[in-house]
Amino acid sequence: MAYVIGANCIDVTDRACLDVCPVDCIYVGDRKSYINTNECIECGACEPECPVDAIFVDRKARGDESKAVFVADSIAFFEQPLPGRDAPLGDPGGAAKVGDLGVDTPLVARY
Repeated sequence: MAYVIGANCIDVTDRACLDVCPVDCIYVGDRKSYINTNECIECGACEPECPVDAIFVDRKARGDESKAVFVADSIAFFEQPLPGRDAPLGDPGGAAKVGDLGVDTPLVARY
């Protein structure tokens, strides 16, 4: 079970989820935040804190294409080079180490 941040987060600047994450696995792009599933301990602290209900468990995406696309997009954020970068972000070991990235996946940038 992994947590994913969906479309409701796009262009929302609230960071309540970041404040409650005990392992600092929520990374900030330009228009949206992303959860690194390899670093997440699946505690669920972020989900109830989101004021726009953007965070969901990946299994809720089964049969819901509007959510499933964000499961794949979240994986792409960490496993594929982001625009303007030569290498994937990977698993840096915490969002604070890299700071706000200022870039999103092509899907979110086009949204």
